[in-house]
Amino acid sequence: MRLICLAVAAAVASPAAAQFSDSYNFLKAVRDGDAAKAKSLMDRPGSRIVDTRDVTTGDTALHIAVKRRDVPWINFLAIGGANLNVRDKEGMTPTAVAATLAFADGIRVLAMRDADVNLPNARGETPLILAVHRGDLPTVRVLVEYGANPDLKDMIAGRSARDYASESRRAEPMLKVMESAKAKPKAGAIGPF
Repeated sequence: MRLICLAVAAAVASPAAAQFSDSYNFLKAVRDGDAAKAKSLMDRPGSRIVDTRDVTTGDTALHIAVKRRDVPWINFLAIGGANLNVRDKEGMTPTAVAATLAFADGIRVLAMRDADVNLPNARGETPLILAVHRGDLPTVRVLVEYGANPDLKDMIAGRSARDYASESRRAEPMLKVMESAKAKPKAGAIGPF
């Protein structure tokens, strides 16, 4: 009987981390900024833990890094193979999250690593529409610089970033940025495409 009690006591006294899954521990390491722990979990053979999701929000490690405006972690996760276009439960990509936070540097890093700047959320709002709603000219500039299409329409009102920007006198600078994108030739295009 005493041996059973000791075994139960040892099991209860074990480290808390041992009671949680690798996915939970990975997301905790990302939230805590523990790169060594995150890397050790990412480096396990056959691991795709870098894209694991929080069960309540659908956030991945990349969403977490973007929400805390952490460029080094965004790069760390991208190098580790994170899906740059992954969506949370609301259909928000890391780029869309960055647009809602006016985090132009985060958008730039994601776009330079080939994130799609035109992917809409569950309501059909592109990152550019989200930036226009915020009246965020620096974010609009970065999105347009990396190929955001100002004419994609959302699913709620059937309106585009250009449509929303044309409603407000304050948005005139955003309209000018969008017009400049229209005039640019597509980089790398050769021949009659």
